[in-house]
Amino acid sequence: MNRIALLPALLLASFVHHDIVAATGGTKTKTVDAEAKMFTMSAGYERFMGRWSRILAPAFVAFAGVKDGDRVLDVGTGTGALASALEAVVKSGEVVGIDPSEGFISYAKKNAKSGRSRFEIGDAQALQFKDGSFDQTMALLVMNFIPDHNKAIAEMRRVTRPDGVVSACVWDYNAGMQMLRFFWDEVVALDPAMAPKDERHMKLSREGQLAELWKKAGLMNVQEKPLVIDQAYTSFNDYWEPFLKGAGPGGAYVVSLSEDRRQQLEDRIRKRLLGDRGDGAFVLKVQAWCVRGEVPKSARS
Repeated sequence: MNRIALLPALLLASFVHHDIVAATGGTKTKTVDAEAKMFTMSAGYERFMGRWSRILAPAFVAFAGVKDGDRVLDVGTGTGALASALEAVVKSGEVVGIDPSEGFISYAKKNAKSGRSRFEIGDAQALQFKDGSFDQTMALLVMNFIPDHNKAIAEMRRVTRPDGVVSACVWDYNAGMQMLRFFWDEVVALDPAMAPKDERHMKLSREGQLAELWKKAGLMNVQEKPLVIDQAYTSFNDYWEPFLKGAGPGGAYVVSLSEDRRQQLEDRIRKRLLGDRGDGAFVLKVQAWCVRGEVPKSARS
């Protein structure tokens, strides 16, 4: 069962694996290991992206219009950032978080703040819930990683009651996310063959793309809005170490490099972030595109 639930993440890993091996000449085993781990190392992911998800989550909850008493499904819960923010609002309702990663689910269970949240392994493309089970269905920073996002949005709509809200946020991987924009700019400068893997090409991450998907799914009163947060780093290592642990597609690339190539990349990114300073704190900006839409009152099409 766990292997089946993990299939979406492993499918994503296999696609990225092929291109990184071709571009870097790295060993197949090393790259496969990096890709298989990039979305399952919960502690590493929490430091890489989860902590920023926790800053974004309250604004997303407010945008979605979640109310006390709502029953909410958190699709792709990851380390539980959204579920944690929901607990502060839904004091008399229930939050259910699903994710294909057993490691993420274990982490979320361990760090849950109340008994009002429960977490289970699940696939966004085949949700194991009855029609109309939730008042709100939400997806924080995951829609672009789901292999078949059309299946996922259809499932999210199906399990949400009529007049209920379906919502999602995705990082703006183009110019709107400095932490990854600076990283991939330097990767491509060193290795132009990696340009196709630059996360600026991530699906559903540009203005209007989520709204178009929501409308195509038959959701009503669709609204799309950018949310911006600050990413405050205490030092260069605070930024760089999660990459060294293989977190995300960028981290999977970093750990596939030889020591010399990795050091060249580190030197370029350090210069980009700190200039002539030896080290110190710095702040980056990051934007997410968020969308919400309502399930029609009439029978589902």
